Formats: sequence, structure tokens, C-alpha cells
Amino acid sequence: MDINKKAPAVAREEILIDASPEEVWEVHSDINSWSDWNADIEVSKLDGTLSMGAIFNWKSKGMNLTSTIQDLEPGVRIGWTGSSRGARARHIWTLEQNGKGTNVTTEESLEGWLVSLLRGKMRKTLETSLNAWLIDLKNEVEMSSNGNSH
Repeated sequence: MDINKKAPAVAREEILIDASPEEVWEVHSDINSWSDWNADIEVSKLDGTLSMGAIFNWKSKGMNLTSTIQDLEPGVRIGWTGSSRGARARHIWTLEQNGKGTNVTTEESLEGWLVSLLRGKMRKTLETSLNAWLIDLKNEVEMSSNGNSH
């Protein structure tokens, strides 16, 4: 799975986390716990187990979202598609060992009538959102790996 690089809103952000890919994956792939450490997510619920085709429902910044896992390589990569109110998203996360840490890259594309209408605002909102998610993930993983679980 890839994002749609020609979509009206596309963003790619990355961060280095001082932890192993396994430690990052453990936190990030626990969808039901996202709201415990991600300030933008009010609730998140995975139906069943983390697997290809699995569906999860979540609420972020007041928006109800339904997403489907489309790409899954445990410890390395996860991707999903989702939709909400006139927008369709394709979102990919990649984890790569970098010395003693992990480079985490997230990419997302947004398309649909609402995104086309608010192209500039949606692009900026997407960049801000991805950066905030990465910072929250980094803080949670680094706290957890130092024995100070949330």
C-alpha cells in the first residue's frame, strides 16, 4: 500500500525515538491504548486482533473515523485507509532501526470533496497532526522504555 502522492493534501513526517523498533511497535500497534498517550485521540477501538482487514473506530479532534488495516508487517510497517465527513485517508507508518534508536516515518494522503475545497488548510492541519502524533509517540515510548509507564 502507498499513499496517494497526487492527493490534495499529503504530508510526510519523521522522528528518531530512543528505543528499539520492538518497543515502538508495542506502543504504536496497541490501537486500543492510543487515547492513553495521544492527546489528539479521544477514543480508539480495534475490532478483534491486529491483522490485515481488521477495522478500528476512533475519534480524533471531534471527528469519528473508521479505518481498515491494509498493510501490516509487524515491527516494521502498518498502513490503513479510512474515511470521515467528505475525506478519505491513506496512512502509513514505517519503523527502521537506526543505531540504538528507531526512525519512525509517517505518511498520509487525504482526498475527497472537503479536502479539495480546503486544500491549504487541510495540508497544514495534516502536517501539524502527524508531528503531534510522532512527539506523543516518542514521549510515551521513551518513558515506557525507561520503566516509567504511563
